[in-house]
Order: sequence, then structure tokens, then C-alpha cells
Amino acid sequence: MKDFTKYQGIIPAFYACYDAEGNISPEGVRALTRYHIEQGVKGVYVGGSSGECIYQSVAERKLVLEQVMAEAKGKLTVIAHVACNNTADSRELAAHAESLGVDAIAAIPPIYFHLPEHAIAKYWNDISDAAPNTDFIIYNIPQLAGVALTGSLLAEMQKNPRVIGVKNSSMPVQDIQMFRDTGAIVFNGPDEQLLAGLATGAIGGIGGTYGVMPKLYIRIRELFLEGKMEQAREIQNECCRIIYKMCSAKGNLYAVMKAAIVKMGGPDCGSVRLPLAPLAESDAPIVDETVAAITAAVAKYC
Repeated sequence: MKDFTKYQGIIPAFYACYDAEGNISPEGVRALTRYHIEQGVKGVYVGGSSGECIYQSVAERKLVLEQVMAEAKGKLTVIAHVACNNTADSRELAAHAESLGVDAIAAIPPIYFHLPEHAIAKYWNDISDAAPNTDFIIYNIPQLAGVALTGSLLAEMQKNPRVIGVKNSSMPVQDIQMFRDTGAIVFNGPDEQLLAGLATGAIGGIGGTYGVMPKLYIRIRELFLEGKMEQAREIQNECCRIIYKMCSAKGNLYAVMKAAIVKMGGPDCGSVRLPLAPLAESDAPIVDETVAAITAAVAKYC
């Protein structure tokens, strides 16, 4: 029986790191990896939505993962999202990830064309076959991928012994319960409902806003494990308020979070890649309010 303890905890979705010209910054990637280690998170999820994967080339995504692995060195669980919108590139990234020694690979279904379930299963199994010694995690995010993981598709995928579970970013918490009932491990995806996801049986969380306020999410999980639900709920509600504040900016959420990290003494990850919207002048107060809210919450709860 597999030991899943390395997946139990708070796993930030790794942000894309760019230099002033908008190219991948190896130094920025390494600095952000060190920052996550210092913050005490369980691991990192590299190359997903927060990593702006759909706007990066295969070569760029390889470069990012190489820099993360050079710093992680066993101090972080590393899950590499390797999906591209074609099988060949996805297999190339999967094989590369395995060669670097990642703990698991993950993949969303192909987007744009709505494929039948048997085609999605073949796509995922073909990717998994390119990394035959590595755990595989299904990434369910129907609101962006346009395809939802079903019980029948999960059952088909569980015939593959490398498939260990689901990163579930659908909004219904009920999905976590359904997927858990099949024997899969499930990571809570929507940051706004980490506490609910844990209560429903998620093994941990993988989240886009974990990177900007990791200590708050770590504390939510600690309090949950201690049975202190009211205190955990209070922090969860505060995290939600901070998320709503960040989402009110004209610039993209990731641009806001990267700017906030810098103001809190963290590494400079640059801006975001077009067509994602960079920060506007009018966003400066929102970044400042975000920093103030996170700083106050960490001081109060952590």
C-alpha cells in the first residue's frame, strides 16, 4: 500500500516568474522555491494555472521545473503539471518531469475540443505511460477546462495503477466526497473552501492563493486537525475576504499576488504574461490593502 504522507498538507500552486523582458527568470524561480521552503509549506504544484502554463512553451516549462527541482532537493513535495493541448508535448513534459525525480505528475483534460471520455482516458494514460515510475494525479477544473471529471471516467482511469487521485478544483464540495469514495486521494482546489474540503476528506490542498498567504492556510489545516473548527472557520473567512479584495483589481489576480509578495519581503516574480492583464495604476491601493490584511491576519492567527 502506498504511503501518501508526502501529499498531506498545504501545497501552493507555483507562480510564473518573469524577468523585465517577460522571459522566464531562472533566478526568480529559484528564489520563489526557497521562499516556499522558508514558509513551511508541504510542497509545490508546478506548471498549472498559477504557473500560466498555457502561455508558455515546452522548453520554458522544462526550464521552470528544472530550477524548482534544483532548489527543492527533497525539502518539498513536487507535483508537475505536464498537460499541453496535444499528447506529444504532454508526453515529453511527463518524461522530463520523471527524469528530474518529481513526486507526481498531473494533467487537465485537453481543452477547446470536447472529447469523449474514452479519448480523454487515452490522453491521460498516454501521458502516464511516458512517466511509468511516477504517480499520476487527475486535475479536475471544469470551469476552465470545459470538461468535468465523472465517476465513470475516474473508474476507467483507476485501472492505471499510477493514478493515485484528483486535484479537485470544481466548486461542489460533494465532488470530493464522491471521488474519495472510489479510493482516490483528493486535493482541495478552490481556496475559498479549504476548510470544507478538509472536512469532506481532502488529503490536503493545492491552491493559487496559498503562495501569497501560506501561513494562514497552514494554520487552517492545523486547527482542523486539532478539532478547533470555529477558529479555523474564522481564518478561512478572512482568507476569502482577502481573495475578494485581490480579485477586485483591474490587473490579473496573479499580478496582484506577485506584487503583494514583493511588498511583504518576498522574491520578485515579475508581472504576468499577455494576454493576462498586468497591474494598472489604480490597483496600487488594492495591493497595499491586501498586504495590510495578510500581515494583520498572520499576526492575529499565526
